Amino acid sequence: MMKDSKSKIQKEQTPLSPLQLTREQMVELSERAVDILVNHNLDFPSRRAWDGEFKDGLDRVFAKNPPEEGRDTDDIFKQVFEDIFPHALNLAHPKCFGFVASSPTWPSVVADFLATGFNTNPCTWLTASGPTEIELVVIDWIKDWLGFPKSAGGMLTSGSSVASIEAFVAAREAAGNPERATVYMSDQTHHALIKAARVVGIKPDCIRKIASDKNFTLNVDALDKQIAADIDSGFEPIFVIANAGTTATGAVDPLNSVADYCELKNLWLHIDAAYGGFACVTKQGKEILGGIERADSITLDAHKWFFQPYELGCLIVKNLDTLESVFGMRPDILQDTVWGSNHPNIANRSVQLSRHFRALKLWMSVQMLGMKAFRDSIEQGLTIARQASAYINESSDLEILNPVVLSVICFRFNPGDMLLDEQSIEKINQVILTRIFWDNNAFMSSAMLGGVFSLRMCIVNFSTTWDDVRETLQAIEIYGKEQLQNNQ
Repeated sequence: MMKDSKSKIQKEQTPLSPLQLTREQMVELSERAVDILVNHNLDFPSRRAWDGEFKDGLDRVFAKNPPEEGRDTDDIFKQVFEDIFPHALNLAHPKCFGFVASSPTWPSVVADFLATGFNTNPCTWLTASGPTEIELVVIDWIKDWLGFPKSAGGMLTSGSSVASIEAFVAAREAAGNPERATVYMSDQTHHALIKAARVVGIKPDCIRKIASDKNFTLNVDALDKQIAADIDSGFEPIFVIANAGTTATGAVDPLNSVADYCELKNLWLHIDAAYGGFACVTKQGKEILGGIERADSITLDAHKWFFQPYELGCLIVKNLDTLESVFGMRPDILQDTVWGSNHPNIANRSVQLSRHFRALKLWMSVQMLGMKAFRDSIEQGLTIARQASAYINESSDLEILNPVVLSVICFRFNPGDMLLDEQSIEKINQVILTRIFWDNNAFMSSAMLGGVFSLRMCIVNFSTTWDDVRETLQAIEIYGKEQLQNNQ
């Protein structure tokens, strides 16, 4: 019996396909990957936030024909972890302050691994009732955090870029698909919204960028004047975009004032909260984002300030019918989904049919860590940003350039006693930014604020401490002084 049983096990472990691995091979491969990833996550402080390589250097390693036979696993792992991942921005590094770079929680990383391994497709209730339910629960959580009504609904997407396209489609159709549909945004709105407008067929001359005010927020009076002039010229305004945390400065538009205006003029209000939206889970963030619940549609990215791995965006609309009336179709290939016809089918809300099970990572990380941990981590980012603002204001060498509303600080090296001209200041700060890249273990980006070159620091990593920020600011002061001496 024992011999027969052993033979049976060996037979079951024999791969039936050249693409299939044995159980032992699967476990070994997974354990090696997990060990490397865990060490990577624990060793952040000892590594650089950024490194890169030139195209010709990488071509010498990778620009080859694919192998006919499988290569040695050790060789593949060596290339993956020595030649691929190191040449990238280390988004989870505590000193990664560029763009909106967040650190994912480990439970969400594991959840993404599970979701990929099970390879479910939560497009309809028939194909994935359990995963669909989890996505609906996560959407309900987000609705509640934002203060949206029960009539609201939506789905998870790859990110706000795609979610914005779907919001544009819903708004355009709700307005009757007018010939000269025109959309409005401030000059601080992310370029992804311009792309979204173009994708859905809004003509370039129907995309309006309104000059922002001194706080880098949408000027409602200027918006009203532009819309009045457009109506007189035969344009058909349908869509206004307000920002709940711009990428460049973290500015939050006057959401209640914009909502009042849109209600008065019967215009669809879309709020781009890709970066700042999840601040609403905190008391301070809810106050800053007051009025966000009045949007007709809103986009958020949990892979930013809710500490999830890419890709996890979200679209919520106040009236779910505005999505389902556009995307709810019944093709013959889905006729078998009648089994779940009285249940929600996410495919009826989105341009996607085949979809990744994105909800599991957010759901699982919240279940394991609890909302308090997320709330405290977001509040930590808000607090450190205010500490950075105070440090810059007290420094005789640094100048702050934006009101710090959320967790983005824009500033520059500009000693008050030097009376430098703008060209000289910009050159010095460009050198500083380059030295942060190459001579420091931090990473920062830049912004142009009203034509002024600015160093930009965004604090959204839960691993970032005040010491990380302080050390980087001190390095900037040193680099600036050294550059001044070099110029003399």
